Amino acid sequence: MKLLQINSVINTGSTGRIAEDIGKLAKLNSWESYIAYGRYGNKSESKVIKIGSIFNVLCHVILTRIFDLHGLASNKATRVFLKEIEKINPDIVHIHNLHGYYINYEILLEYLKTKSIPIVLTLHDCWIFTGHCAYYSFIKCDKWKTECFKCPQKSAYPSSIGLDNSRKNFNKKRHLFKQMSNLTIIPVSGWLASQARESFLAPHKIKVINNGVDLEIFSAENHGSLIKKSSLQDKFIILGVANIWDKRKGFDDFILLTKFLEKDEVIVLVGLNKKQIKNLPSNILGVERTESTTELAEFYSLADVFFNPTWEDNFPTTNIESLACGTPVITYYTGGSPEAVSKETGFVCEQGNLEDVVKKIRIIKNNGKEIYFDACRKRAVDYYNKENRYSDYIDLYKRLINEQNV
Repeated sequence: MKLLQINSVINTGSTGRIAEDIGKLAKLNSWESYIAYGRYGNKSESKVIKIGSIFNVLCHVILTRIFDLHGLASNKATRVFLKEIEKINPDIVHIHNLHGYYINYEILLEYLKTKSIPIVLTLHDCWIFTGHCAYYSFIKCDKWKTECFKCPQKSAYPSSIGLDNSRKNFNKKRHLFKQMSNLTIIPVSGWLASQARESFLAPHKIKVINNGVDLEIFSAENHGSLIKKSSLQDKFIILGVANIWDKRKGFDDFILLTKFLEKDEVIVLVGLNKKQIKNLPSNILGVERTESTTELAEFYSLADVFFNPTWEDNFPTTNIESLACGTPVITYYTGGSPEAVSKETGFVCEQGNLEDVVKKIRIIKNNGKEIYFDACRKRAVDYYNKENRYSDYIDLYKRLINEQNV
């Protein structure tokens, strides 16, 4: 059997690592695994197909910025890629992110609809069923349920400083997906599934498969050297982790939280840029983004509590990474973020209610992290072991192929 996955990046970031891990598992099940990507990444154990070039990406960026045509550029690169698909002749095609300035989704989907190949589309965000944005809950927009127009987030990713093409984008996507008879939608959270069922994707098969984490890497390892290196001895550590810290990820909330902290409490934020680190309050330790999952696991293990004040999200992998390291989680009622947290493993608060967040932090502080440790680890093992979650994909592939051959 041949599996072809398509994503913007390879073996980096959450979606890139998910595709890589699925590919590894497919190979263990005697599949041939191919991953096509358009931007950048790390080495892969799968056979790799690069879509386009840096020039292609730059042209796609320009067309997005001026004409709001994200996902509708890269014509030549996409047609060259279709020839690669013909050569591979995959038994199943698994699509991750089609946004990211690298592929023309119209050309790709028009091609795939003519093939008797099962198509799996994992929803990592909402971009597929909107006319422009990847998320809309921050501004409470629901135009995507009927028809996007006059996009209030035109300047947000994927940013357009020129035209607003949201209505045409929306209707093009709706038309294309209406014709896809061989499509299975996989949201990564129950919340995202509920959104998909209210969108034009509703007629398709929709099945939730949560993200998983590597429980060998994300576990409670010795972090004594990290404590010494970071000068965090005798501190109660509140951890935050993000790829990019901005208002939507809760960066402003962490700044406000510093006003509530006691002298023995400190915030550690991983994923900041140099400018953000330079301007931090004294009770926040800023750390730049790390590609090392081992180092990241050390931070989770080091922390007493993980706080995820995201205002817009689907199913944050950071929550389950923290649980796997035995560290309780506090998050907001945002998207699928609360789904990983049980009453034994943390707390969920209303967005922006920092007074309640502080109360929950103090409860964990008074109880001690060790009270939550076993329940956190067990929840990660029971529900978010990547071997089990990505086996769900392999089982799905087999079932879809069997159904196709009946």
